[in-house]
Amino acid sequence: MALRIGHIAYANCVPFFHYLRQCGFSGEIRSGVPAELNGHLAAGEIDLAPSSSFEYGRNANAYLLLPGHSISSCGPVQSVLLFSPLPLEEIGSAPIDLISESATSINLLKVLLGEFLGKDPRCCRAAAQPAEEIAAQGGSVLMIGDRALRTAGRLRGRTKIHDLGELWWRFTGLPFVFALWIVRAACAETQAPALRELQRQLMLSRQQAFADLPRVAAQTPERQWMGEAALVDYWRVMSYDLTPQHQAGLQRYFSLCVQHGLLKEEPALRFFTG
Repeated sequence: MALRIGHIAYANCVPFFHYLRQCGFSGEIRSGVPAELNGHLAAGEIDLAPSSSFEYGRNANAYLLLPGHSISSCGPVQSVLLFSPLPLEEIGSAPIDLISESATSINLLKVLLGEFLGKDPRCCRAAAQPAEEIAAQGGSVLMIGDRALRTAGRLRGRTKIHDLGELWWRFTGLPFVFALWIVRAACAETQAPALRELQRQLMLSRQQAFADLPRVAAQTPERQWMGEAALVDYWRVMSYDLTPQHQAGLQRYFSLCVQHGLLKEEPALRFFTG
């Protein structure tokens, strides 16, 4: 049976997927935002996806990690942004609206507030209107992915923009892993050869993309609103590896999530080995 994989419909996933078919992948690709892919994984509707790190943290017993791949930042990430009229030292003194697309980013914000900024994370609340409207009206709101990139382009200079990847790096000196290639443990038992092949195909797709990023940008729909040069810069800022340093950052995040009552226990990092 062919693998069913999830695809986050954001610009940061392009290096994984742009050449994936050409590298030999012939299975099903299902697109969605991180929260949707979390649900598909948990329900067994897909076999693996570059999905929310927090999803792995709360359901680690059901999953394994595909080695070597992530969506991370070592400093600014550019697409996980808190828009606020307030300077950093005053954040948390007013309500912060949250979108529902990424549990990882929501809980990263809560960790940053509670652990490093001395603020009460209970100021966070579910957004009651579109996040773009909240930001434009001078509210404080967290946005991720292409929505964050678009809004930053429109509002830069009109509001303060706090990059959560940059804040994490500043406070910890570690990479932040926003997404992992999460594999359902049941799939790893039955489709090990296909997973090994996919691991190779993902690396080939990444290598081909980074060999000529301007060409990839010229063929990517996001160029219409972001611009080709900005897309290339964005991909070069991202980190797609999963090194021991990345794993240390991930474990620090999980540990702080437990400390602040966001996870029940700190999960072990269990990898697919084939």
